[in-house]
Amino acid sequence: MHTVVVRTSGVTASDVLAVARGGARVQLSEEAVAALGAAREIVDALAAKPEPVYGVSTGFGALATRHISPELRAQLQRNIVRSHAAGMGPRVERDVVRALMFLRLKTVCSGHTGVRPEVAQTMADLLNAGITPVVHEYGSLGCSGDLAPLSHCALTLMGEGDAEGPDGVVRPAAELLAAHGIQPVELREKEGLALLNGTDGMLGMLIMALADLDTLYRSADVTAALSLEALLGTDKVLAPELHAIRPHPGQAASAANMAAVLKGSGLTGHHQDDAPRVQDAYSVRCAPQVAGAGRDTVAHARLVADRELASAVDNPVVLPDGRVESNGNFHGAPVAYVLDFLAIAVADLGSIAERRTDRLLDKNRSHGLPPFLADDAGVDSGLMIAQYTQAALVSELKRLAVPASADSIPSSAMQEDHVSMGWSAARKLRTAVDNLTRVLAVELYAATRAIELREGLMPAPATRAVIDALREAGVQGPGPDRFLAPDLAAADAFVRDGRLLAAVETVTGTLQ
Repeated sequence: MHTVVVRTSGVTASDVLAVARGGARVQLSEEAVAALGAAREIVDALAAKPEPVYGVSTGFGALATRHISPELRAQLQRNIVRSHAAGMGPRVERDVVRALMFLRLKTVCSGHTGVRPEVAQTMADLLNAGITPVVHEYGSLGCSGDLAPLSHCALTLMGEGDAEGPDGVVRPAAELLAAHGIQPVELREKEGLALLNGTDGMLGMLIMALADLDTLYRSADVTAALSLEALLGTDKVLAPELHAIRPHPGQAASAANMAAVLKGSGLTGHHQDDAPRVQDAYSVRCAPQVAGAGRDTVAHARLVADRELASAVDNPVVLPDGRVESNGNFHGAPVAYVLDFLAIAVADLGSIAERRTDRLLDKNRSHGLPPFLADDAGVDSGLMIAQYTQAALVSELKRLAVPASADSIPSSAMQEDHVSMGWSAARKLRTAVDNLTRVLAVELYAATRAIELREGLMPAPATRAVIDALREAGVQGPGPDRFLAPDLAAADAFVRDGRLLAAVETVTGTLQ
């Protein structure tokens, strides 16, 4: 099995995905263990002094003015975890929780948190054992860290609360730890706070969304190309010289992908046939511009994610010169903004895809296709309600595009009086990405059916490869009305697991 070695820095998005989704093992490097030990010595020295130090010998948040005596400090750290593990609502997905745990471990190993090496090793042991704490949907305001989600993870480290075992069964954490020979940790000064104070949940979901969108934006280029082909549109608008004079890189890449899919098509360029056109509609002609803008948004979000991956987010932090300083680096604004920005781009990509689908189904705008792509219109309804489903998904995408980060709700007796809502932004983006996959699946389903209805015209070789693979996947072609939900589910899976791209790239080579 693949192993990810955690050092004091250098964790990549690929590492996060390998642990969160691929079940990779985690190993602490000697460098990380040494850094953990050095930072802990600083915390222990400060804990022995009479002067109060936030997070070491004081309360937390609005209670930070109280100095905590040495005999109460272990209880203080236990209490912060127990009291902050206050999440509610549905369980968060396993890959999100594993990303959350791994990213917290990454920061702990930076040597800036003051956590003991044995605590970090126990965090790694939980991941390697496949033990996943039960984390709930609600409980993070995206400031002072993803507090409740991280607290539920820390609770499992202490052998308390509930967790899911590698068999998928939820059991008391103490039982799971004992079954895997893992000793619960007894937290000491600063450690409880250090396990809670990070942007790890929102960052983990951002990294996974970026990976999913990398596939979906290329898939959207394919479905747009197939719709253009089905509508007998022109591929002249994809010429690289047209995109060179508006040099947005995402736009150029999207146009190049569409051109590659359409190479050799016998359906494109029929504008002056029986229903002459001067230009295609915006949803067809402007596909590279819209998808390209989204691609550039993804590139910006990836830059922010990489910066956050290189960060040690905690409060207070241990600095190389031995100081332990309070700071505001736990504020999730940088991550929250791009999570919201991506949700806007996703909604627009879904919206333009739905407009192309609607055009394919309208006999007045489809340039010769039967109404709703039905076999016997009137007796058959064809894909009428498939488009309703797609429209409902797009409407939901528009609601999910409303920014969470524009809101702030004060907490902790006004000590934490401006928060990022980054966790909420991440949760809604995750839903949006899921729904975008379904929207593209409906466009794919409609476009392939429409192309097969263009009898006597030969589609592009890449298109033919998609249709053949889709039919092999159990998605049926034109014909009388049938139970559509299984076909749409199969088309969704075909996009979601990458088979759409795999089929295209057997002809085009790797798309951009």
